[in-house]
Amino acid sequence: MHGLAEAAQMPFVKEPVRASSLLGGKRLLKQAVHDGLDAHRLIAAGLPGEALSYLEGQLTVLDAIAFEKAIGMSLRTLQRRRADPGQPLSVEQSGRVWKFAEILAKATEIMGSQRDAEEWLNEPAIGLNGHKPLDLLTTSAGAELVETFLGQIEYGVYV
Repeated sequence: MHGLAEAAQMPFVKEPVRASSLLGGKRLLKQAVHDGLDAHRLIAAGLPGEALSYLEGQLTVLDAIAFEKAIGMSLRTLQRRRADPGQPLSVEQSGRVWKFAEILAKATEIMGSQRDAEEWLNEPAIGLNGHKPLDLLTTSAGAELVETFLGQIEYGVYV
């Protein structure tokens, strides 16, 4: 078993294939995503707007308000994106949407189902000082905390 300090330093295992499937896979992304470099190229080019709508449609527990907060988009921006799905997302928006999909994919793997993962994301966590993981996704530092915490849960060393 790993110690808490070791688990905190372990790199978060990226889930590019699972994250890409939450975004519509090769059909919507127009390319297969096998690794982090593929994900980087895709994000740098801007995710297709359809991928955002597809991801939102995959959510079973989280509502539009929780989703918009987690990806850092206002409801109005989300509505504009829905109205013009052919328009690619900005690099910044793409990065946030990708990170959300990546964390949801990892949480789904650990929790056993996407429904359980979404519920976990929306509940205060003792290991995150009572913060909801979803609320921490608004910043890269917060997302990193959630990733670390998921790694600790996965290895049985969470607080």
